[in-house]
Amino acid sequence: MRIRRSAAVLALTVLAGVGLVGCRTSPSVAAYVGDETITVDELQGAVAERRADPEVTAGEDPAYTRTVLDQLVRRAVFDSAAEHFGVSPDPGGLTELLEDLLRGQGTPEDYFAQQAAQGVNRSDALERVRQIRLLADIAVAEGAVDESTEATLRAAYDQALTQRPPEVSVGYVNVPDQATADGVVAALQADPGRYAEVAAPYLELATLPAPQPIAIAELPTQLPAELAARVAESAPGSVFATPVEGLDGLLVVLVEASPAPAFEEVRPQLEAQALSQAADAGAGLLAEYEADLDIDVNPRFGSLAEGSVVASDGGVVRLLDAEG
Repeated sequence: MRIRRSAAVLALTVLAGVGLVGCRTSPSVAAYVGDETITVDELQGAVAERRADPEVTAGEDPAYTRTVLDQLVRRAVFDSAAEHFGVSPDPGGLTELLEDLLRGQGTPEDYFAQQAAQGVNRSDALERVRQIRLLADIAVAEGAVDESTEATLRAAYDQALTQRPPEVSVGYVNVPDQATADGVVAALQADPGRYAEVAAPYLELATLPAPQPIAIAELPTQLPAELAARVAESAPGSVFATPVEGLDGLLVVLVEASPAPAFEEVRPQLEAQALSQAADAGAGLLAEYEADLDIDVNPRFGSLAEGSVVASDGGVVRLLDAEG
């Protein structure tokens, strides 16, 4: 059963605003976010902290300072949104959430290393995870999506089962001759559970170390045409030996039923998928909130263009406009 990969893991980034003209400025303030300020001292301290981190590859200034300011502004936007929507700004469990989002795509340390190479420290990297969590919490608080519960996860699991394409489990062992093939066929017919043990001596050849699930519709793309056809018509529990064009020796093939994974096996993926859907809904709500939130950047540090803080060409720049 395949669970759609979480969009959140593909993002692990934050929404960006649209550069519009504003009016607030002070030499000691780097940016205004609603009624809050990010002072020049705070910005300079944040830059110095990241430059002092041996794991972080900080860029050259002034570009790196603009990058850090952008991160501080986004953090403040989410803090303000959390207060507005009545959700906790500190949801906790961020490292565990990151593990779930990255499941099968690397480890948190891989993620931190990748971010550090881009000048992002661990705090900022986890901040992006917090923002995904907050978007989901905002969507739940506003009733845009249902809260993820045992019941909703099991409903998603049941739906995924109905959409699961027919699969078979296929293992094959490449052996040098007919006598060896006869022995391997007999061993697997007697006890298919011994597949890994039986296959072990032949792993240097075209042998699978363990049977793999393959959708029946995808067999022709995964196996030679004649072999794919024979596997498709074989009953579960079948074992046969066959020559394969271009392959030395024979291939002993085991075809078994491919049971659906248990609920608990795919629970992390289901949770990540539910989080992703909620975060998508929350992003729309956040955008509406931001439209009424005054955010101004001191032009000394930059302006916003296409979602990034870039060199300013003068004047006060508002990241997000407050209408009215």
